[in-house]
Amino acid sequence: MSTTYDKIKEIETEMARTQKNKATAYHLGTLKAKLAKLRRELIAPPKSGGGGGEGFDVAGTGVARVGFVGFPSVGKSTLMSKLTGTFSEVSEIEFTTLTTVPGVLHYKGAKIQILDLPGIIEGAKDGKGRGRQVIAVARTCSLIFLVLDVLKPLTHKAIIEREMEAVGIRLNKQPPNIVFRKKDKGGINMTSTVPLTHLDSDVVRSVMSEYRISSADISLRCDATVDELIDVIEGNRVYIPAVYVLNKIDQISIEELDLIYKIPHAVPVSAHHEWNFDELLEIMWEYLNLARIYTKPKGQLPDYSAPVVLKKDKTSITDFCNSIHKGILKEFSHALVWGNSVKHAPQKVGKDHALVDEDVVSIVKKN
Repeated sequence: MSTTYDKIKEIETEMARTQKNKATAYHLGTLKAKLAKLRRELIAPPKSGGGGGEGFDVAGTGVARVGFVGFPSVGKSTLMSKLTGTFSEVSEIEFTTLTTVPGVLHYKGAKIQILDLPGIIEGAKDGKGRGRQVIAVARTCSLIFLVLDVLKPLTHKAIIEREMEAVGIRLNKQPPNIVFRKKDKGGINMTSTVPLTHLDSDVVRSVMSEYRISSADISLRCDATVDELIDVIEGNRVYIPAVYVLNKIDQISIEELDLIYKIPHAVPVSAHHEWNFDELLEIMWEYLNLARIYTKPKGQLPDYSAPVVLKKDKTSITDFCNSIHKGILKEFSHALVWGNSVKHAPQKVGKDHALVDEDVVSIVKKN
């Protein structure tokens, strides 16, 4: 009996054999949908009970989680040890790190959890090595550092990106602007607000029939591909920002370094010599999209030593209060805010006011 891996291999082989043109678009759409359904079985954890092996997942601490992903022996453990002071076994031998090693990095007043994930190898998406567990933890990260050896960055980069794509992790991408809604009857209704160059109604129907969906409303607000449509139907994709950390720059020339700076989302470093850590941390902060809000107790100076760190898309006064204590809102009257989010200093604001980075807030309770 063929396993899920065998079925995936068969479909991948057939897709590689099939020429891409208008006549084969329907067939390719069906194959891609079949492939996505099989891959979903690999991503989903096994239903059966029973404990297994050493634990991978780690309790979350801090405001964000950064995962270090990369091939064995590219310097992930060294980089993490230097950044956090956490010791993860370092060696020139492949596969030194066998379980997830957590550490905490304090930066700009924020506690950021750093995870050194075991070395990813080609075939991780097929459950080789311990790839499946590694990828399950990688899906929970706020940011992924892809640590690459600067002497072979592009080959490793392509392999890891392919492995990540296969298990539903989309790096440095936004969710496609597609609205998909299943119905009980009425057939497939497809509308688009932009010209479509990758999809037509036949291809969409081929994907729908593979998912056994006979009635649905599909509104395409971008020039979507078949893969993006499948991503929306599957609904289990995660969109994570990623930084390519090109390690071991002490082994290359200045000219080569100039070329490396042209790779998008890349930061060259030397973990061993601690070169260029400042830029790496600054870019990490930028990609995590965090805002620091300082508290000011009544009649005292603001406390700049311990900011309340919020995600930039959740910076209302309500979010700020809840991150300190859930009970504050019950006694909340108004807040006084100093900073770039207000016109006056201080300004009286309500619960829905959106704060920005480095605002100072004083909460006033009801009498």
